[in-house]
Amino acid sequence: MTTSTTAPALEAMRTEYPFVLPRGYVDETGKIHREGVMRLATARDELTPQTDSRVRQNPAFLTVLLLERTVTALGSLSEVDTFVIENLFASDLAFLQDLYRRINQDGHTEAAVTCPSCGHDFAVDFAGDAQGES
Repeated sequence: MTTSTTAPALEAMRTEYPFVLPRGYVDETGKIHREGVMRLATARDELTPQTDSRVRQNPAFLTVLLLERTVTALGSLSEVDTFVIENLFASDLAFLQDLYRRINQDGHTEAAVTCPSCGHDFAVDFAGDAQGES
C-alpha cells in the first residue's frame, strides 16, 4: 500500500513592501505622493552605487542611489528617480532609510510592542498607516 503525503504549501517569499510616507513627495504641480512600494534589495543594488562618482565624492549619496533602485512606486509618479529621492522631506528620507534597513536586515516591517496601560502584546507595522502632517 502506498501512502501519499502532500508537502506543506511553501510560503511565498515577500519581496515587495507597501508603505505610506509620513509627509509625502510634493511634485511640480503641488500634488502629494505618499503611498509607495519598496522591494528587497539585491546584491547588485548594493554594489553598483559603490562605483558611482557621486558616492565617491559624498558617501552619504549612497542612500539616495539605494532608495532610487528599491523604491519601485510612489503615488502616481511614472518613475522614482534620483531627483525624487533628493527632494523628499528629511522625515520621509529617514522613514525610507529605516524601512530599507528593516526589510533588508530584519526581514520584516513589524515590531512587537506592549500596551503600557493593559500589558497586551501586539505587532505594529511601521510601513503602513503613518499619518503625516503638512
